[in-house]
Amino acid sequence: MAAPFEERSGLVPCATPWGRWYQTLEEVLIEVDVPEGTRGRDVACSLQSRHLALTVAGKEVLQGKLFDSTIADEATWTVEDQKLIRIVLTKTCRDAGNCWSSLLENEYAADPWVQDQMQRKLTLERFQRENPGFDFSGAEISGNYSKGGPDFSNLER
Repeated sequence: MAAPFEERSGLVPCATPWGRWYQTLEEVLIEVDVPEGTRGRDVACSLQSRHLALTVAGKEVLQGKLFDSTIADEATWTVEDQKLIRIVLTKTCRDAGNCWSSLLENEYAADPWVQDQMQRKLTLERFQRENPGFDFSGAEISGNYSKGGPDFSNLER
């Protein structure tokens, strides 16, 4: 079985003061750099459909309303190598047109270039799903790719 599209094509991270976030068609992934030696008991993380709160060793790191809704029951967080917290949120709306422009409402926005690259990547991921026999992981895209690219669903086969 081939590796997932994002592993073959790379991800487009949005840098933040505390780490980075990035997205696929289905998920928003958050990586928070924390002091070495951080353990699970040092972390308080609340993951709700439209809200996120993260405190590490009593210090608030992230808190606010998410850019869009997620499936709270599928959200997870882990501490990796005692120096990174990885949060995985599952998007409610999973199509290429749902490219988050920021992690939280009015906070941690992707700059225009990063936003453009994220949208390109989601559009290519959509093409990959619609055409499983082709490999779009190294493809470049130009033209109409905003809002998920052109809609070919009404074309005759």
